[in-house]
Amino acid sequence: MSASNSASDLDDPTRQAWHRAGAVLTDMMTPTLRLGVTGLSRAGKTIFITALIRNLVSGGRLPFFMPEAEGRIERAYLEPQPDDQVPRFDYEAHLEDLARDPPQWPESTRRLSQVRVTIEFKSASVLRRAFGISRLNLDVVDYPGEWLIDLPLLDMSYDAWCAEAVAQARTPRRQAHAQAWLDFLASTDPQAGKDEQMALRGASLFAAYLKAARADDHVLHTTGPGRFLLPGDLEGSPLLTFCPLALGDKPSYGRGSLAAMMARRFESYKTHVVRPFFRDHFSRLDRQIVLVDVLGPLNEGGDAVVDLQRALDAILRVFRTGSGGWLSALFARRIDKLLFAATKADHIHSSSHDRLEAILRVITDRAMGRAADTGAEVGVQALAALRATREADAKVGNEWLPCIVGVPMPGERIGGKVFDGKTEAAVFPGDLPANPRDALKPDAAPAGLHFVRFRPPRLMPPGIDGESPPLPHIRLDRALDFLLSDWLA
Repeated sequence: MSASNSASDLDDPTRQAWHRAGAVLTDMMTPTLRLGVTGLSRAGKTIFITALIRNLVSGGRLPFFMPEAEGRIERAYLEPQPDDQVPRFDYEAHLEDLARDPPQWPESTRRLSQVRVTIEFKSASVLRRAFGISRLNLDVVDYPGEWLIDLPLLDMSYDAWCAEAVAQARTPRRQAHAQAWLDFLASTDPQAGKDEQMALRGASLFAAYLKAARADDHVLHTTGPGRFLLPGDLEGSPLLTFCPLALGDKPSYGRGSLAAMMARRFESYKTHVVRPFFRDHFSRLDRQIVLVDVLGPLNEGGDAVVDLQRALDAILRVFRTGSGGWLSALFARRIDKLLFAATKADHIHSSSHDRLEAILRVITDRAMGRAADTGAEVGVQALAALRATREADAKVGNEWLPCIVGVPMPGERIGGKVFDGKTEAAVFPGDLPANPRDALKPDAAPAGLHFVRFRPPRLMPPGIDGESPPLPHIRLDRALDFLLSDWLA
């Protein structure tokens, strides 16, 4: 066959229609569920995906994951990466980190990645048995939390972004880090002619402020752009050579001005960076779990908790939620199940897990209401995908305190004690507020929590029977049941 004939075949509308029909038929026989794992940075996305895969493929202890508890999961295994343009989630490397001596937490997500797990199961559905459906392809999509904060920019103008970013920078928690950039704004006339060096200097100062604020205060949330924190291959690109300017109450600027150049690059950033990410990946999800570190903001006080609530509310406004199912997902993808998960539940005693869930429910109340109004099912859970502690009671004076026991990471401290990363310690983490709404009072004092980062449990090699012990977790099985069980019915 000649090259020209081959090209014409590819352009043949009839042939393309048959290809599409074949793809739909294949998807009907083995449906694909795309699960987005989302969360602001340091929420535990990487370890959640690693633990999810490990427990599925190795038959972990998942008593509240009903398909597994009922014995209907026959096996689960990794498949080759289905998308040639998306890097594969490096599951094996993350397992190696956990198998080290001492074990290490896997590195945080720094790029978009994906992994496919195929689950073979016994269906209880007459319809699915009629179609011969006994497998599900689970595509898990992971991306940096820094990219997540870009999504609200899609609905913002440059003027609105400037006003919000400048107001944020002047708040007490941010001003010290932002002072050099604020000084730049005070000496810069937005109406001045466009100037590449001014743009470079402003962008550099703005990015330095965002990075310094994040490094000093891990629970601080910003308006982005996320690529200023994690630029990747955009480092030095004109797409990142802009910053907010102090435009005043009634912004107005002419063509050829510095502000006009910044505004044009802001729109280019949305067009060439944010929208493709939303279109090609985010908007194609069927299910979504949003991982949230609630304990960090609680320990900082009410202002930090309100800051978290605002950030999540802005992000979740762009979610495409709605009712659906395994058939409707073939034609119009919508997030029909949305789970909010408060991570690091192993940092507190089990007696506080329900309180942690209640606080997250209050934080996400508005977003949950919007999703439910579209017909989506929404849930809230506290979990630890990989449990690093166990529980014990310790007597202090005449009082018994509920403690957690584990090996703190080297350099962690409580009071004057600095941990060496080798010695086990019992920690009383404190009590969460009984009334969850107290956590959102802007003037609320820090919760008085005392939590440290613990080493993960070591992944042990297979025993005589060839099987490795399952990884411990808290309520991971409940999360899987909410997100997957209806597709495995």
